[in-house]
Amino acid sequence: MTHIVVLGGTGYAGRYIVDEAARRGHDVVSVSRSAAPAGGPVTHRSADLLDPAARQAAVEGADVVVGALSPRGPLDGELGAVYRSVADAVAAAGARLVVVGGFSSLRPAPGEDRIIDSGRFPGAADAPPVPPEALEGLLNEARQMNATLLDLLGRSDGPDWTFVSPGMGFGAHVPGEPTGRYRIGDDDVALFDAEGSSAIGGADFALAVVDEIEQGKHRREHIGVAY
Repeated sequence: MTHIVVLGGTGYAGRYIVDEAARRGHDVVSVSRSAAPAGGPVTHRSADLLDPAARQAAVEGADVVVGALSPRGPLDGELGAVYRSVADAVAAAGARLVVVGGFSSLRPAPGEDRIIDSGRFPGAADAPPVPPEALEGLLNEARQMNATLLDLLGRSDGPDWTFVSPGMGFGAHVPGEPTGRYRIGDDDVALFDAEGSSAIGGADFALAVVDEIEQGKHRREHIGVAY
C-alpha cells in the first residue's frame, strides 16, 4: 500500500485519480481548497496551497504526491511557484511527484516543436473552433502548465517525477464512458486515433496515472495518455 497525496483532489482529474487509487487499496489523502466530503476510505483535507507551511504539511509523509492543480482562480500566475516548492519538498523527502499537465505540452510528432510553441492545435477535423474570448484563457493555462514541465526537465536536483498529459479531448465537458483501456505516448508525443482525434476519459486517464504510480515505467519523463 502506497501513501498517495493528491493536490487538487476534488478537481476533474484529481477526483478520478483519488477514486482509482483508493479502489486499489492505497492510502489516499485528497487536498483541496473546497470543503471535504464526509466518510469513505479517503482522507480529505482543506488547505490553501499558496501558503508555504500548508504545502509542506500537505505533502509530509507521502510516498507519492500527485499534482492535479490548475492555474485558475488564486493559483493563476502562482502555479509555477507552488509546483517548484512542492517539488523541493518531495525531493527532500525522497518521494515521487506525478504532475497532471496539459495536452499542448506534447509534440505532434517526434522532434517537432511542442504544440504550445508551434501555434497550432491539432485535433479532429470536425472539432468546433475555440471561441476567441476563451482562447487567451486556454493559452494562459497552457503556458503555465508547460512552464512547470520545463522546470522539471531542467532540474538536476529535483524529485523523481513523471509529467502526464491527457489527450486534447479531456475534461468535465467530455467525460466519456470508462473503457478500461488507454495508450501511452512516450517522448513527449501526442497520440491520435484514425480520425485524427486525441482524447481520454477521466476514469481511463486515472487508470494510466495509478498504473504509472504502481509500475514506475516512466521516471523523469513526459508522457501522453489517450485512446
